[in-house]
Amino acid sequence: MKFFSVDSPIYKFMVTVKDLFLINLCWLIGSLPVVTAGISTVAAFDVTLRMVDQEEGYVMRQFWKAYKANWKQGLPMGLMAMFCAYILYLDIQINKISEKGSFTLIIFGMVTAFLFLFSFLYAFALAARYENTLMRTIRNSFRISMKYFVRTIFTVFVVAVEVAFFFWNMTTLFLGVIIGPAVVIYTIAAMGKPVFRMVEKEYGVTYQNQDTDTDAKEDTDIE
Repeated sequence: MKFFSVDSPIYKFMVTVKDLFLINLCWLIGSLPVVTAGISTVAAFDVTLRMVDQEEGYVMRQFWKAYKANWKQGLPMGLMAMFCAYILYLDIQINKISEKGSFTLIIFGMVTAFLFLFSFLYAFALAARYENTLMRTIRNSFRISMKYFVRTIFTVFVVAVEVAFFFWNMTTLFLGVIIGPAVVIYTIAAMGKPVFRMVEKEYGVTYQNQDTDTDAKEDTDIE
């Protein structure tokens, strides 16, 4: 029956859900020390970027291969992202306990949130896709976010809807635990992949999947 065919949309959807579940499981295990969450995120992006083009192969094997290959980039990036998020959290908490709040802190929080979001939205995906220094990767994420501002805002909106859904009730929260982070990462990868291709074309950067399952990465700096 066509319904059970490997080419049917239902079958492909179920395979994608299964792969996202496995990626999420690997992500959770790889993030257990907390400080390694950045490495897990880069590895998850490595797999989901391949999924967009249906080149992922065995997702768990590819995840741990990427995990080992990207720890030098993912570890400091994750720590930097957590530090920035903590600064934003402190700003929100200080405003909450203030009687009238602080206009300066509100502006500071808004600017911090904007810089944090645009600097790290594509950063982990860029780290998975290209060989680059930490600061250039973060800078490129910000520049890409600004250059493709409308797409960036739409991506943020879609991710926000997904997060809101996972926190809707206890049932969706459970679903969020077992698949949520992988869904968010896959969404950013799927919506960011066309942007990366445009950047590669514009700046002459090549990225090629090899039969050996390794990738040729190149440095690039977005102006």
